[in-house]
Amino acid sequence: MNHVGILHHPKVAESQPLAAEIEAWLVSQQISTWQASSYDDVRLSELVAGSDLLVVLGGDGSLLRAARYASVCDIPIFGINLGRVGFLSEAQPDNWPEKLTRVLTGDFWTENRMMLSARIRRNGRILHTFSVLNDVVVGRGRQARVVRFQLHVDEDLITNYTADALIVATPTGSTAYSMAAGGPLLPPQLPNFVVVPVAPHLTFDRAIIFHEQAEIAITVHMDHRAYLTPDGTDGILLEDKDVVLITRAEESCKFARVESSGYFYRRLMGRLGYTR
Repeated sequence: MNHVGILHHPKVAESQPLAAEIEAWLVSQQISTWQASSYDDVRLSELVAGSDLLVVLGGDGSLLRAARYASVCDIPIFGINLGRVGFLSEAQPDNWPEKLTRVLTGDFWTENRMMLSARIRRNGRILHTFSVLNDVVVGRGRQARVVRFQLHVDEDLITNYTADALIVATPTGSTAYSMAAGGPLLPPQLPNFVVVPVAPHLTFDRAIIFHEQAEIAITVHMDHRAYLTPDGTDGILLEDKDVVLITRAEESCKFARVESSGYFYRRLMGRLGYTR
């Protein structure tokens, strides 16, 4: 790898000093680098496109943001955890040199994680398109009022929901909001995604797992505000009878891993407080 990008988090105090340290270390290894904020959407598309690896400093949210750019360019991500959870990161601030050295010398494996494509259709027209690594949430805003949903899969009506929200999550997102809402945990190798209702009221209350080729359509019915929120970013205001279309995205997100493939289960049990 000859050209490595470094993304720091502008709101995490230790992020920029660590980014400078990593950049100096890479230069000493005769590797060209660039550095930018993970929130610099204007520059990132151009910067990421010419890179061999993306080093991301921050929590899982930073990695979700980086995934939008890295996946389009088919570039692996190496995460260094500066957040609270760190499910997606590969290293910590105290062990990154050893692990990053292994990645740079080719002693790593690439983990492919599926992504979802979400579109908003209104009156037959597509208004917005998003690619997400974690989840798409369709639900109410600040008002404590339920939303009614119709769930179609491959153009067949599956069920109607009355709930606060519906979560459509990838295996990556199954450890996030989906898990908090009672959804199943899916290992990252699976090509499935799951629909989980949030606080369903007198309606179907189970999560449903779908295969990778499924085409999901969620029709929203409400007389107040509802939003689509992709990967925890700012929500997009929906209107009554809007349809959210969700399929597997063409691109996937790649992570550079040096831990064994069972890291997911070890890390999950550790985060949940279950240790051997």
